[in-house]
Amino acid sequence: MKRLIQYLPTALVVLAPVFGSAQQVEKIDTAMVSKIKDEGLNRSKVMDILSMLTDVHGPRLTNSPGYKKAANYAKSSLELWGVQNVHFDTWEEDFGRGWQLKKFSLQNLSPVYFPVIAYPKAWSPGIKGTVEAEAVYLDIKKEEDINKYKGKLKGKIVLFSLPTPVKPGFKPDATRLNDSTLLQMANADISESFGGRRFQAPTEPQRLAYLKWDLCQKEGAIAVIEASPATRLEDGTLTVSAATVPYPAETPFSKRVSAYKADVPKILPQVVVAAEHYNRMIRQIEKGQTVKLELTLETEFTPSAPGFNVIGEIPGTDLKDEVVMFGAHLDSWHSGTGTTDNAAGSAVMLEAMRILKALGITPRRTIRIGLWGGEEQGLLGSRSYVKRTYGERLDKSFPYDSIQLKPGAEKFSVYLNMDNGTGRFRGVYLQGNENVRPIFRSWLKPFNKMGASTLTLQNTGGTDHLSFDAIGLPGFQFIQDPIEYSSRTHHTSMDLYDKAIEADLKQNATMIAAFAWLAANRDSLIPRK
Repeated sequence: MKRLIQYLPTALVVLAPVFGSAQQVEKIDTAMVSKIKDEGLNRSKVMDILSMLTDVHGPRLTNSPGYKKAANYAKSSLELWGVQNVHFDTWEEDFGRGWQLKKFSLQNLSPVYFPVIAYPKAWSPGIKGTVEAEAVYLDIKKEEDINKYKGKLKGKIVLFSLPTPVKPGFKPDATRLNDSTLLQMANADISESFGGRRFQAPTEPQRLAYLKWDLCQKEGAIAVIEASPATRLEDGTLTVSAATVPYPAETPFSKRVSAYKADVPKILPQVVVAAEHYNRMIRQIEKGQTVKLELTLETEFTPSAPGFNVIGEIPGTDLKDEVVMFGAHLDSWHSGTGTTDNAAGSAVMLEAMRILKALGITPRRTIRIGLWGGEEQGLLGSRSYVKRTYGERLDKSFPYDSIQLKPGAEKFSVYLNMDNGTGRFRGVYLQGNENVRPIFRSWLKPFNKMGASTLTLQNTGGTDHLSFDAIGLPGFQFIQDPIEYSSRTHHTSMDLYDKAIEADLKQNATMIAAFAWLAANRDSLIPRK
């Protein structure tokens, strides 16, 4: 962040007087924190909120009917609790089409019947009716192998990927952070970077993958089946994301069109299969057996439209023009119900708002909630909001070191985010902002006995606090116990309500409410790095 100081001396001089000094003793309203803890831990609604977002309105693929229903539920809930200025915050650009799955099944009919564990990719086109077709394994390891499949794929279902090695899992899926790991984090130096996506020369596997897709398309295959990656998952759990839009490896990313865009080129129906079942079908074929599949795939696209976020606030009093904000992304992938990623975060933020309203208290600064859309497609919702409200990075390529702030940035205090699963908060990633350490250390004291006491200079990436941090605004993600996030639920078919831990979510919502209240009522804005 030294670059930020170098490029924004004027902005820093203007804004410095309103920022709090990290050296002063931080005042804690312990009586109010106790009231927040009592409401959040003893009269919580977080699991009811979570069930509505997942069991009833999940999954929530961006711009899909499920996302819109969940957004309407969030909006009506906030209004019911008395939150003000609740509205849908529409992005300035068109996102693309919505999509939902209407009907799906995949069965292996021969040489022996079994129902296949599988799920279509998002924005995959459908197939009319139910089809029965032979499966062909595309065993292509080098370019010259393509010729042997010409004229053999029409009307077939193609097994596209190579077999995926699967081994018994000897490590537990669910874990919590131990003391030694937390100590390492606390002692770590800053490790953040605005890295950016740099150009890399296309590799031979990338070129070969395009040739395989092109072959399937030109030869008239019915559908393409791929194995779910088993590098971290097995036991029938699927990792499913967006449909592949094939491009030659040399095509710049700026020239490629995503599957959700209205002007996407024609693509084949695409299905992901559990690695164990995919490998079984390949072994059948390699033993000279004819694998016959029955496929039903009915999908629905909704018209292309701008995406939107859900915004609401508790207006402040004497410092009402200054803003404390917390949020999480509302959208999810589609093979589960998007519970740990990230209905858990959205439910915690909604519950934090409910807690504050239930106490009938009014903060000095305005407290605002943001539930973001399009996070899974690249933080689209929060980036759009930050750009329109607070400013943007002007450089479009690495090193991303030119920032233009809007007047609203001068009155912005802090953004708090949750997006690492169901696990309880153990502390805060400081994003290299040493100035906030004594503040957060004081705020964590009421929660130390609940296991939350670690502060690390390290950054954690990949979620919406980065939209704020990228333009120099204080934006933070909490350190969380991983539970099953990376080993079982992240972007998978097992991301379901049953994987949520009630006690952890209660703690998290209580901490968000307390942090927001303390930030909204301190004498100064949160200091910047």
